[in-house]
Amino acid sequence: MNTRSIRGINTNTLLGAAIGVLTAAFLAVLVFSLRDTTAKEGDKAPQFTVVTDTGKHITPDSFGGKVLVLNFWASWCAPCVEEVPSLTVMNNKFKKSGVVVVAISTDKNQQKYRAFLDRVHASFQTAWDPKSDISAEYGTFQIPETYIIKDGHILRKFAQAEDWTSDDMTQYLQSLL
Repeated sequence: MNTRSIRGINTNTLLGAAIGVLTAAFLAVLVFSLRDTTAKEGDKAPQFTVVTDTGKHITPDSFGGKVLVLNFWASWCAPCVEEVPSLTVMNNKFKKSGVVVVAISTDKNQQKYRAFLDRVHASFQTAWDPKSDISAEYGTFQIPETYIIKDGHILRKFAQAEDWTSDDMTQYLQSLL
């Protein structure tokens, strides 16, 4: 058997140790990447700061006891487009009662984003996040996705388009005020 040694250490031993270290590192990376980073009901809302199209600086904590309806959407997303009218009606109904709607677009193309907003005339706060940094903080991977946040905590998460004017939704929002 022909084995080489480096300073008296068998190369097979060195290779085995190197493979062991690389295997451990790979497993650590795999476990870290598979951990669930999705924001869940009951969690503290991930922190972010966004400047809305009207120039307001928004953070999850900037609403005190108000209810923040944080919606992630895009102009190319058909369910998102269908959801906008009911978000607008709900916003108009509840904005004086302490509900604030902030819709953050993940559109990559700012011209399409602006053209869409010019067409729909949303009555709620909107912001553009082309790198999807904020939605990534929440673990959002499909849109529309909406979080109901109060006192800095996530109360509910909706991972699909909702009818924000339904009796159930109206009663739910009223129960938070």
